[in-house]
Amino acid sequence: MSAGQWPRDLAMGVRFAFTGGREGWVRAVLTAVGVGLGVALLLLTSAIPSALATRDDREDARDDIGLVYRDETAKTKRSDRTLVVANADTEYDGKGVRGRLLEPEGPRAPLPPGVRKLPAPGEMVVSPALAELLESGGGKLLKERLPYRVVGTIGEPGLVGSRELAYFAGVDGLAERINGSTVGRIDAFGKVTDQSGGEEMDPVLLLLIMVVLVVLLMPVAVFIATAVRFGGERRDRRLAALRLVGADGRMTRRIAAGEALAGAVLGLAFGTVFFLIGREIAGSVEVFHVSVFPSYLNPSPALAALIVVAVPASAVLVTLFALRGVVIEPLGVVRTAKPARRRLWWRLLVPLAGLAMLYPMLGQGSDNGNFNEYMVTSGVVLLLVGVTALLPWAVEAFVARMGSGSLSWQLAVRRLQLSSGTAARMVNGIAVAVAGAIALQMLFAGVEGQYTTPTGKDTSRAHLEVELGHDVPMTTLREKLDRTKGVRDRVIVSRGWLGDKRFEPEMSSDVTIGDCAALREMATLPSCRDGDVFALQNAEDTDSAKLAKPGRTLYFDPSYEGGGSAGKEIAWTVRSEVKKAQPREDSLRGEIWGLLITSSALPDEVTPALSSSAYVRLDPSVPDATDRVRNTAAALDPLAKIWTWTSTERSGEYASIRTGLFVGAACVLVLIGASLLVSQLEQLRERKKLLSALVAFGTRRRTLSLSVLWQTAIPIALGLILSCVVGLVLGAVLLKMSATPVTVAWTSVLSMVGVGAGVVVVVTLLSLPPLLRLMRPDGLRTE
Repeated sequence: MSAGQWPRDLAMGVRFAFTGGREGWVRAVLTAVGVGLGVALLLLTSAIPSALATRDDREDARDDIGLVYRDETAKTKRSDRTLVVANADTEYDGKGVRGRLLEPEGPRAPLPPGVRKLPAPGEMVVSPALAELLESGGGKLLKERLPYRVVGTIGEPGLVGSRELAYFAGVDGLAERINGSTVGRIDAFGKVTDQSGGEEMDPVLLLLIMVVLVVLLMPVAVFIATAVRFGGERRDRRLAALRLVGADGRMTRRIAAGEALAGAVLGLAFGTVFFLIGREIAGSVEVFHVSVFPSYLNPSPALAALIVVAVPASAVLVTLFALRGVVIEPLGVVRTAKPARRRLWWRLLVPLAGLAMLYPMLGQGSDNGNFNEYMVTSGVVLLLVGVTALLPWAVEAFVARMGSGSLSWQLAVRRLQLSSGTAARMVNGIAVAVAGAIALQMLFAGVEGQYTTPTGKDTSRAHLEVELGHDVPMTTLREKLDRTKGVRDRVIVSRGWLGDKRFEPEMSSDVTIGDCAALREMATLPSCRDGDVFALQNAEDTDSAKLAKPGRTLYFDPSYEGGGSAGKEIAWTVRSEVKKAQPREDSLRGEIWGLLITSSALPDEVTPALSSSAYVRLDPSVPDATDRVRNTAAALDPLAKIWTWTSTERSGEYASIRTGLFVGAACVLVLIGASLLVSQLEQLRERKKLLSALVAFGTRRRTLSLSVLWQTAIPIALGLILSCVVGLVLGAVLLKMSATPVTVAWTSVLSMVGVGAGVVVVVTLLSLPPLLRLMRPDGLRTE
């Protein structure tokens, strides 16, 4: 064979694909659509690193509150270039709202990214998504919480996502509340470079990331490999005609590879179009509270080039591999005869090889360094590829023993006996996806406890914790909460700081003020009545007992060198005997210490030195109770902080990986459904004349419809069973690698199987109208 024979034969196959009449075009387009869907998702995946980096850059560029934590920044002096900024983040209907209050201190105060002009007091600029929400009926409560007039929108440089809820509002009097944490003075926006370097990620979390990527991308690869084999039976009949005019067997295979190459190249074009359309759609949707701008999704040039080369090359290799056992002769294709039985032994070697690669890492856990990324990736890939290797054998072995039954069952079984490989290929992708999902679900459920810690908060006693600034009396907070719909109960206290001198006190103590009922929620009291003062017994706190002595004058809010509230200290004289109290292990305030004082023991003049807090229990029958409490708190203090109590909290890195999995899984599910539908339509197109002939001979449409459904249901059922087995094995191995006890959450496993089956049911229902149109006698007409 000459060196130029390959290019000539491949080029001939390309010409046949595009000049072979309607039949060639339909097959090429179907192949291109299937390949294009996979290519679009691959391009999207290759764009994820760029999107994440851009989001981080945008977040860093607008950083403000983070600057005030640095000592040198917190001491920025007032000038015509400074801006006082306060963190006013909130939540609405379970979604985060990024809020900043601004007070410029001069005409050259810095502008936040995406903002052309600083809002005046009482005005705000909002993100497009927030503007849309405020104008809708669903944003009524949030509109009450933000009593500012909208005068503009935040541009893309000031947002990390197209659906982000964010605002900048102008206020007065903010400089008086600078505290070096939530309120501070800055002269520029942007994150200060951290020279210390970040901490290394936990090895188990890295393992999660590697497995997530493999599990999400494997179905894509399987679907692309399936798509390039669309129309295989008709193609082989055309190749037999080529043998009749003088082509040898190798030449016909190369021509077939050229046809597949044409479909793959056209699929690259389709995939690019699908990706561009999907990129624009991504700018208007939000998945698991994550959104991006279309401009974020720019595929890596290197990865995009790899996709451009790998997809056509894979199409050629898959076609040559598929034709290795097909004998194409001038008078026909020896595939319609009963094929030789598939062998099991080499199919078992694929998953066993995967287990062998993962075996050395069993028990490694997070204390023995990072997992070998090449062995993890190869091992997981081989196990999942094992599903595609075993499924054709399983389908063939099952249908070989079937036969008796209704007419529709016999038609389906006979068809599967003749083309079990085609049926298995159609469900390979869903089987791989379900197997990977089961393994991931087991791994996530198993290691979740390592990244979930108890908060120690009793959610039966409080659902929300509200913290207000100074100058809000407890009585006012109590009255407002009592009038708030959805509040079932509340415990209200105030906090302050007490010293033995006005300036630079030698001894100081934390102070908690409330009525007797509220103080009993904090500590165990011997007895309590108005006017009592208590000192908590704490081995680490020796100042409180010494401070609180009858007749001694103490000072609220003492001042310190370089900070504090010089000149605003408030004197208070201890009038009564100080009682001893013990902290409660389940105190609402957590680790409480210092002095407990009943409200009547303090004069009203002390109020400006205190900050009020409330622990609120909600009525679950009021769905928007949380937002109503937030509105009440914001009306009293725009900088009010509210925390939702939970019994546990999850690691941020673990939660991010889990969110990424959900977003990726949603994209893969869409691909699975679309690809299955295209594959089903291609199968129906191949059987058009057969179905029409059966109808012409009097076969009932109901019988044919049921036979087609059985042809889908049998491989799907076998594929799901096989995916359960492989998924459980892979999940158990991954848990052993992470040094976690092997447990199976059967509810989650069955839910994964249910999702896979649900996708197939939806696809089957969508394919019924085309099926009914194909079952017409006029389908026997030919050109």
